[in-house]
Amino acid sequence: MAETEWEMPRQSRPNPADYAYDLDRALSAVVGVRATVPEDAFTAQTLGTERAGNGVVIREDGIVLTIGYLVTEAESLWLNTGDGRALPGHVVAYDQETGFGLVQALGRLDLPAVPLGQSAAARVDDDVVIGGAGGRARSLAAHIAVKQEFAGYWEYLLDEALFTAPAHPNWGGAAVLDAAGRLIGIGSLHLQQARENGRAEHLNMNVPIDLLKPIYDDLLTLGRANKPPRPWLGFYATEIEDRVVIAGLANDGPARRADLRVGDLLVSVAGQEIGTLAALYRRIWSLGRAGVEVPMTLQRDGHTLTVMLRSTDRAALLKKARLQ
Repeated sequence: MAETEWEMPRQSRPNPADYAYDLDRALSAVVGVRATVPEDAFTAQTLGTERAGNGVVIREDGIVLTIGYLVTEAESLWLNTGDGRALPGHVVAYDQETGFGLVQALGRLDLPAVPLGQSAAARVDDDVVIGGAGGRARSLAAHIAVKQEFAGYWEYLLDEALFTAPAHPNWGGAAVLDAAGRLIGIGSLHLQQARENGRAEHLNMNVPIDLLKPIYDDLLTLGRANKPPRPWLGFYATEIEDRVVIAGLANDGPARRADLRVGDLLVSVAGQEIGTLAALYRRIWSLGRAGVEVPMTLQRDGHTLTVMLRSTDRAALLKKARLQ
């Protein structure tokens, strides 16, 4: 579906009368983000070479906050405003731990900046607006359904993510606005969660804004958080009946070089038994910074194997942003 061909059903859109802030002004700060990535980029195979989503102006000089997977390794990037303008942008930073990406508009956006709120203060059942680029017609009246840990198969972990319902159809980089019109999260994923009646509830997983605040200045000045990079092993894993199973391998990653295989069961890391993705990641990251050796015990075809993986910094494999 082309970006210009869809709108939210009227009954699902936020009604300005229901909010104590200027809803239209706040939503005007949500812009479209379009990025093109080279075919030989590290993330091209998994994330594609043409990416589109949303971003939120958080500083009036044109700093836009988005979800990092939209802009990682982008060789060209455009920001589309609600009044029909298109401006080039430059990737300032991508933080792998949180998933946030920062973009600088290369031109005057002339849009208001959305103030940052406190995601820790948000409560389950609080009403929120999920803002997509295009104003009310592409935004959604929603609520916080769950606040809980989230572990992603790509070596990613949030201690407490914001899950909102109903799900927005164009969730990537969407703004989560609280009752005061403050930004408390950025859209990341669309998920399904089983309910007690057996039906699946569609949710958006959103990265909480409080994770940005400690690293914001570093991202603007250094392009990264000023701390040692976490060790990365280059596998995709999933949980099956309290066991962690390798479901895929990144090209040229440590796991592939160490001959890990799809279907391997991960039993322990550095002597600690592993039963969940969260436990797996926390154990790996506890061993030190990127480059540390990670001993792992696994089961394959009824046999127990011990392997040693030399971790790496994933950022070293990514193409660096170039100023357009």
